[in-house]
Amino acid sequence: MEKTHCWVEIPSDSDFTVHNLPLGVYSTTDNDQRRLGVAIGNHILDLHQVAQTKVLEEFQLNDEILVNPFLNDYIALGKPLTNKVRTRLQQWLTTADNSWEDQMHLFCLQSEAKMHLPLRVGDYTDFYSSIEHATNVGRMFRDPENALLPNWRHLPVGYHG
Repeated sequence: MEKTHCWVEIPSDSDFTVHNLPLGVYSTTDNDQRRLGVAIGNHILDLHQVAQTKVLEEFQLNDEILVNPFLNDYIALGKPLTNKVRTRLQQWLTTADNSWEDQMHLFCLQSEAKMHLPLRVGDYTDFYSSIEHATNVGRMFRDPENALLPNWRHLPVGYHG
């Protein structure tokens, strides 16, 4: 995306420009309902509120996806769709006929928001990829002199949690 002017005031040292719109889950003291938002400048853009303005109507994002304590359902929509949503937000945030004064009700200050764990983690597999980690764990369960099993260097050692 070429360099464009965003109508949201963004501090020059901000990591959250129109080119970097990280998604998260947040709530505020005024509204403790967890919902999806996008960081931009010192603000969070409420995706549910934006969807109510018809900016995202072509994507048919429903309340179950946008007013959600986790990003899992949004991510499940797939990269092709979520990339289009991001591109549409970037276009909207740089459209000259929009103004901060007209749209500020869609934002809250990051300093007034509480961020939450964004994903519901259901399962994982971990591997002993570091010799130091494998040795330290081996010392807890085996004789410290034989902490590292002989096959560790030849076979991946993993566990499921």
